[in-house]
Amino acid sequence: MALHRTNGELFTERRSIDDAVFNSFEKSDHGSRVLRRGRKFGRITKHKLSRWIFLLTALLSILLTVYGLKMFFQAKMESKFSTIPHSIQEERNLQENIVVSDDGKTSKENIVVSDDGKTSKENIVVSDDGKMSKGKRRKHFPCEVGLLESVDGLVEPKNYTNFTWFSLEYVDREDRTSKIDLFEPRFGGHQTLEERETSFYAKNQTLHCGFVKGPPGHPSTGFDINEKDKAYMYRCKVAVSSCIFGSSDFLRRPTSRLMSQYSKDNVCFVMFLDDQTLSKLSSEGSSPDEKGYIGLWKIVVVKNLPYEDMRRTGKVPKFLSHRLFPNSRYSIWLDSKMRLNSDPMLIIEYFLWRRKAEYAISNHYDRHNVWEEVLQNKRLNKYNHTAIDEQFNFYQSDGLPKVDPSKPNDPLPSYVPEGSFIIRAHTPMSNLFSCLWFNEVDRFTSRDQLSFAYTYLKLRRMNPERPFQLYMFKDCERRALVKLFRHRALPSLPETA
Repeated sequence: MALHRTNGELFTERRSIDDAVFNSFEKSDHGSRVLRRGRKFGRITKHKLSRWIFLLTALLSILLTVYGLKMFFQAKMESKFSTIPHSIQEERNLQENIVVSDDGKTSKENIVVSDDGKTSKENIVVSDDGKMSKGKRRKHFPCEVGLLESVDGLVEPKNYTNFTWFSLEYVDREDRTSKIDLFEPRFGGHQTLEERETSFYAKNQTLHCGFVKGPPGHPSTGFDINEKDKAYMYRCKVAVSSCIFGSSDFLRRPTSRLMSQYSKDNVCFVMFLDDQTLSKLSSEGSSPDEKGYIGLWKIVVVKNLPYEDMRRTGKVPKFLSHRLFPNSRYSIWLDSKMRLNSDPMLIIEYFLWRRKAEYAISNHYDRHNVWEEVLQNKRLNKYNHTAIDEQFNFYQSDGLPKVDPSKPNDPLPSYVPEGSFIIRAHTPMSNLFSCLWFNEVDRFTSRDQLSFAYTYLKLRRMNPERPFQLYMFKDCERRALVKLFRHRALPSLPETA
């Protein structure tokens, strides 16, 4: 058989066979069903394929969008925290005050590490009155404190006790003012405004200062300590104290290896706890030994807390150490978020004896005006806003001024303290100031930073011939003496009055 041209056309015989086959299919029912199924199958396949392509495209778009947002926020966070140390070890060194030298050796001197990694013995902390531009994170470092190297030969200066002297007695009990009054005994008593005003005079007097009992037959007003612990506290000549109430914190033991043997033998380290906190600490493995100690801390359990507000209850040992340790000459208070890393006798020598001061407290690391502190407390819902306003308005009406850091003659470098670390000599003026400050916390809010400047300035104004030697030191010095921790994470609500 002859072939046609081969440009893609079929052979003549093959073309005839194909035509015959298709013609036979078109003429039969079976062939018609096969063709219809083929067309239907093609339509279904194209529909599903287009649907899958659409879904894959949408999924890919979503993934690209999420990835883009992630990269955006990551870049933003990196720029925000660019001032944080670049390694975990560097951060630990900053927290532990450890400096790594070029030869790899470490030193636990209070040396500041600058941003470029170099070390300097100069205080390069952001100045207390300095301003920082927006977007930069303020950093607070310890600075060098000139403590003596040893307590050997340490003697109290002969002229140190040359302070204002007068006699203070304390209201021990209050009776009903009348038979029809609904009288309820209070730990802080019922001080009238007239009594409050006269209590600011540095003179022989009897004033409210906590531990006020009610009439005979009434229950205790709180802060009950057993007689054995009281006898121990009465023997103390120098006291270091702290407290944890309501399981609000962990127990931070003073660093024993940094304490002299003299301080271990002669200084009372007292930690006040309530039953709830003691139970919590015991469940975590921190139980007192047979003598009642956990490390250097002598554990004193307080029964019948005087206030529902745990912060206000904590002001009792914070301000009234001269009442709790009546025979003590000196005391140091530190907040439970801190661990003491310096010898207490060296601290007393540096901040009191060397400065000829009877009361020492650090300035706040950020704020210096009470106006700023009021706004910050309200912004963070630290206390009932109405109660804060009432207290602040009262203080303004009684002449509370704003601090001006540019004025060298201002009585204080800052009107807002960092009250977590206080060094005191138990002199009459120091004890009076402590009672007055406690009474403000008892009458108004428990935010003691709001009442510090008012109390100090009023005491100073009403006693121009009787100076109160208060020394306000830098916050970086506080950070050099203690290790700072975060409080135990507990849910909290704004406090009420």
